[in-house]
Parts: sequence; structure tokens; C-alpha cells
Amino acid sequence: MSGPLGTREDDGPVIPVEGVPDPGPVSAERAFDLIRRHFSPKLALTGTFAGHGAVEASAEGCRVTLSDGREALDFGSYAVTLLGHRHPAVVEAVRAALDTMPTSTRSLSNPVTARAAACLSGYFGDALPKVYFGLNGADAVEVAVKLARLATGRGGIVAVRGGFHGKSLGALSLTHSPLFRAGLSGVTVDVTHVDPDDPDAVAKAAAERPLAAVVFEPVQGENGAVALPTETLRQWCEDAHRHGAFVIADEIQCGLRRCGPRSVALAEGLPVDAVLVGKPLGGGVVPLSAVVCSERLYAPLAADPFLHSATFGGQPLGCAALPAALAAIEQLAPHGDRLASLLDEGLTGLQERHPRVVASVRGRGLLRGVDLVSRPAAGTAVVELADAGLLVSPCLSSPTTIRLLPSLACAEADVGQAIGILDAALTAAERTLPAPAGRTEPVRPVPPAGHPAS
Repeated sequence: MSGPLGTREDDGPVIPVEGVPDPGPVSAERAFDLIRRHFSPKLALTGTFAGHGAVEASAEGCRVTLSDGREALDFGSYAVTLLGHRHPAVVEAVRAALDTMPTSTRSLSNPVTARAAACLSGYFGDALPKVYFGLNGADAVEVAVKLARLATGRGGIVAVRGGFHGKSLGALSLTHSPLFRAGLSGVTVDVTHVDPDDPDAVAKAAAERPLAAVVFEPVQGENGAVALPTETLRQWCEDAHRHGAFVIADEIQCGLRRCGPRSVALAEGLPVDAVLVGKPLGGGVVPLSAVVCSERLYAPLAADPFLHSATFGGQPLGCAALPAALAAIEQLAPHGDRLASLLDEGLTGLQERHPRVVASVRGRGLLRGVDLVSRPAAGTAVVELADAGLLVSPCLSSPTTIRLLPSLACAEADVGQAIGILDAALTAAERTLPAPAGRTEPVRPVPPAGHPAS
């Protein structure tokens, strides 16, 4: 046995125990073999590249420890770890639920779930009193769109170019990028994707057919941290309501203080009928998402509470984490504002120091995108970041963008370290560009085929 994962010395065949195959503790090499066998060779290749042959072994705060003992600074995790890894208050709340009743009979009412719903509605000022709990963002999107169609008796949905709302078949029809729909046809939701810079887009769509809802992300994370124009969103809300349609703000990535306010849409005074939240809602410990909405939108579920259900939706284990997570987020919110200011200052400085390779810096708060001038430049930068131990989340819809998602667990020095690592990575990325007249520079290799940055 060796290493923090309890590694076996041999990688021989799995020995059944009482008829149940158990691979036992596995080495990093064995883990990649199992991933290739049971998931995808490309997934194993990506993980091998990102960890230089090591796998994640443990995590605390904003740091991840790898199986070879190295540490990585986590500015990724696809926005789940807003509170960092294993926030003690959330872990304690979840552990207490494990020791009492982690799941529900579904026949009896559960006070943990009831408390979580009241807490979440109150968190948004009780402006949206109804709550539906799911496990992930796509769950929330599916339910919100389903309710809008049932409540209006209409089928038309307006979504936004560049938006991402999930990969299940219903949510996928709202997601803009055709990359995620390759090989699929006959989507069941009637969706029109509109230009985010067109204030009249909703009015035009409503003139063509009856609309059930308009769905948008105030800040598009997967599209490279693009903040949509507030006045355009305001016009869309007014036009949607004028034509009897609901307005749904998908804040699964940008909400809950990730971009500053509890809800970006509500903070901007947008008259939305629902706010969708997820990712850090379970405190980075358990999966949890929610639709927080008006009574009018929720009316179909109020009339028939079994109209939409999920076996693990609103499970006590996840709902136990919610009050602790929201309390921790609020406690750390002023610190988050300071981190966001430091991050903004650092990224602005990088753009000024690397004008040849940085096309733009986008986003709000602790959701930022550094857009590079080419895919090879972005690929080289990602290689350098992996080498230096900075974890980021690629944007498949915007492959030239490096997405940064620091947590509230970061110290100010952690932001400074990340900026320093980015500085070195951008210097390396400049070598992928044509050399200025009279100079010749070597070109660094890009990531292997199959990696998101390739």
C-alpha cells in the first residue's frame, strides 16, 4: 500500500467478494484504466493531462491535493465550490442529516425540506414564495419550462444565443450551441434563440407565435462569462409580460453571490417570475438545485403536487445543507467583494501587459473569462496552468476563453498567486502567435486531441 489513496501494489484482476466485484483501493494508474474501460478513453486522456498522471485525492478550502502529494489551486469546479471544498458548517449539517434521516419516505412530510424551502424563499425576500427542489441545473430548467407551458397552455420559448441551460433533452433545446446537439433531432421544446443585443427580440418572437416563457442567464458562464445588457433584459421582461409569457432567470451559475448579489436579476430590479439556482446551493458538498418562483407560475404544481416529481428531489440530505450554505455565503459575501475587486484589478493588469494575446476580459464578480486571440494560444495557456497547478473550467461554447471561478474560501494571497500563474501562462501563449517583424519565437505544443482546450 502506498500513497494517499491507499494504493495497491498490484493491478491484478478484481477478486469478487461474496459475489460482488470490488476493485478495492486503486492507484492513479488503475483509476485511469477503469475510467477508460467503464467511461471513455477521452475522459481518461483529459484527466491524465490535467493531473500529469495523478488523480484528486482530497480537498480543503480552495486547495485540492493530488495522489502524488502536489497541491492545486481550485479556480474551476464549474462553479460548484463557491464556499470552497468541505466548508465545516455545511459538512456538519450534512453529517447530522446522515446520522438521523438522510433520505425520505416520500409518503410522510419532511421538516428539513420544508425549512429549506422557507429559507430559500426568504433569502430572496419572499418575492418568489414557491419552491421546487431538484438535483442539478437541468432539473430546474426542465421544471420551470414545463410549468410555464402548462400554466399558459402555450409551447413557444425564447432563449438566448450563447446560453447554456443543461444537456437533458428538454433543457438541451434551450442551450444554444449546436455542439451539444450533434446527432440529435426532433427536440420536444419549441425554442427561438434571439440576439442578446436586440431589445425588440422578444416582441418580434411574440408576434410570430404565442409564447410560454423567456429564459435567460444574466451572465452566460459557459459562453465565456458574458454579461447580458440589463436594459435589454428589462425590455424583454416587459414585452414577455405584455404578451402573457413568464420570465425565467437561470442563475444556476451566476447567482448566490457568485456575481455579487444574491440574485443578479432581482438586484437589477428585473420583474422575473422565477430564479433558478443550483451548483453551490448544496454548499459544494451535496447536489441540490431549485426553482424559486411566483404563485402564478407554480400554479400547476399547486393544483397537482404529483404533476412533476423526482425520487431524490428535495431529499433531506441535500436540503439540510441549504441553510448552512446560505448562511456561510452571506457571512463571506463582503470578503467575496474584496476578492472580486482584486481579481478585476489583476486581470486588467494582465490585459495591459499582454495585449497581443488577450482579446478581452469579461464577467462579473467571481465569474470571469479571459478571452485569448486564438485557440492555439488558449490551448497553450491551459497547458501552462495545469503545469503550475491552477485549475480552471474550460468553456466548450467559447474555446478561446479561460473561465475563472475562484471560491469565497480563497485568501487575497491566493488571488495574487493565480494572477501570477496566469501571467506566466499568457507569456507562454504569446509564443503561439506570429512573431513581430525581425523576431522568431518557438511555438509551444497545444493539449492532446480530446482535451477541451484542443
